[in-house]
Amino acid sequence: MTEKSPVSAGRIAFLGLGHMGEPMAVNLIKAGFDVVGFDVVPAAMAAATEAGVPCATSAAEAVTGASVVLTMFPSGAILLDAYRGAGEPGLLEVAPPNTLFLDCSTIDVAQAREAAELTVAAGHRSADAPVSGGVVGAEAGTLTFMIGAEESEMEQLTALLEVMGKKLVHCGGHGAGQAAKICNNMLLGISMIGAAEAFVLGEKLGLSHQALYDVISTASGQCWAVTTNCPVPGPVPASPANRDYVPGFAGALMAKDLGLALNALEDAGVAAQLGPLAAQIYRKFADEGGAGRDFSGIITDIRDGSQA
Repeated sequence: MTEKSPVSAGRIAFLGLGHMGEPMAVNLIKAGFDVVGFDVVPAAMAAATEAGVPCATSAAEAVTGASVVLTMFPSGAILLDAYRGAGEPGLLEVAPPNTLFLDCSTIDVAQAREAAELTVAAGHRSADAPVSGGVVGAEAGTLTFMIGAEESEMEQLTALLEVMGKKLVHCGGHGAGQAAKICNNMLLGISMIGAAEAFVLGEKLGLSHQALYDVISTASGQCWAVTTNCPVPGPVPASPANRDYVPGFAGALMAKDLGLALNALEDAGVAAQLGPLAAQIYRKFADEGGAGRDFSGIITDIRDGSQA
């Protein structure tokens, strides 16, 4: 059998079974892959088990005997601690030689490259493949994966990732996937603020949401923040605005990603103005009640801060 066959892929240890990780793991199982999961949050473990994901009692147990270790963690610090171990053997020590460590978290570019260096030094293989598409994309298997890896890893990566996503982009070597994700989400945050300001201005000028949507969605202002994740209810029935901004992509995650972008902008010496401002706006949004709301809920802050 070829590497593209689920049977030949070996066991996949899927670590991080939250809102994104669980449906991704379920899609791998549905495609015939041998998956064992683990999450440090008991509720996530229970939900994943209910969804049909076999779970181990520890990360080390899940990784033992695995051919692939797929991680979906909240931060780069957590990833590095898991790889190294904290008072106990880390994942890199527990895993069989030449295991593919595939990180789908969204983390700092420097941390992604450090994780890759540690992985290769321990006798394993490394790839970063952060995702775009949110929970809806994870459930539907339509995510976009931005891949940072050696060309030699792409056949195996493609066989895994095409089960969970519809668009795979090989962005370059280690860390390149994270770099692409940070650039993409910086633009997304900026464009959502712009879309929200446009709709609030339209309200003030007497335009209906539908009329303004009909113009923007087919004119030069067209963008994903309007056509897919419209910040007002009505024009796009599936957007979180129709569910009182239940995410979706939470404000806390956008604040986190824009913080990563801010670090990258400073490290690279980019003379950016909108990226840092967007980071400031979303940090305030997350800190003042928007952390668990969809990031398109930023429109409520703009509306509340506007003159009557």
